[in-house]
Amino acid sequence: MAILKKQIVVLPLLAFLLLNASSPAAALSPAGATWYGAPDGPGSTGGACAYADGVVKAPLSSMITAGGPSLFKGGRGCGACYQVLCNSNAACSGMAVTVVVTDQCPGGICVTDPVHFDLSGAAFGAMAKPGQADLLRNAGRLAVEYTRVPCNYQGFNVAFRVDAGSNVDYLAVVIENVNGDGELAAVELMEGSSGAWTAMQPSWGAQWKLNAGRALQPPFSFRLTSGESKKILVAQNVIPVGWTPGSTYTSMVNY
Repeated sequence: MAILKKQIVVLPLLAFLLLNASSPAAALSPAGATWYGAPDGPGSTGGACAYADGVVKAPLSSMITAGGPSLFKGGRGCGACYQVLCNSNAACSGMAVTVVVTDQCPGGICVTDPVHFDLSGAAFGAMAKPGQADLLRNAGRLAVEYTRVPCNYQGFNVAFRVDAGSNVDYLAVVIENVNGDGELAAVELMEGSSGAWTAMQPSWGAQWKLNAGRALQPPFSFRLTSGESKKILVAQNVIPVGWTPGSTYTSMVNY
């Protein structure tokens, strides 16, 4: 068993993901790691999890990873949090960074490695000793160790970003800032005070959709089931009457 050290990456005006101090020691497993995008960037502001430019903003703050098949899980792994560290290069600090799965790494060593992290340039460099981020990035591929950890977005509640293609009878939302498991197994929607929950369908990545075939009646509440622990969270009346496509609505709750 090994206790992961924590490294705080200072990013101006941005919050970084922190583990609870009480998090238990966790066994480390081997993986491969590469990086993509700009050297100090967020990897991609598109991404197969539908987070768009949210990867740059707090609380993700560019500390993200694209995952090979065992991490991305066909989109079901979007939002999961991992600690990753390296000791295989002289520039490695041995300090762990916490990253969130926000994208897919679909080919090459991402597929041939049993577990592969294609980290953002910022996250890859954060594993380095002070002043050696570029030297570490020049290594290209690293052997790393990792463990799954609970997501802990301190000061942030679950948010629902309405897809720009939504309309009165079709609603699609990207669900962000989910503490704990990070990933979701099920999402249900309640219209107004109807008391009836309707299952939403996975769309792609962290986006869920409901094509009602009739006019949906806001405000909308959501019942979330977490991916691993199957814990239930209810966000009441998050999306109001008069909602607009492309807007983000933040709940008052989190796991």
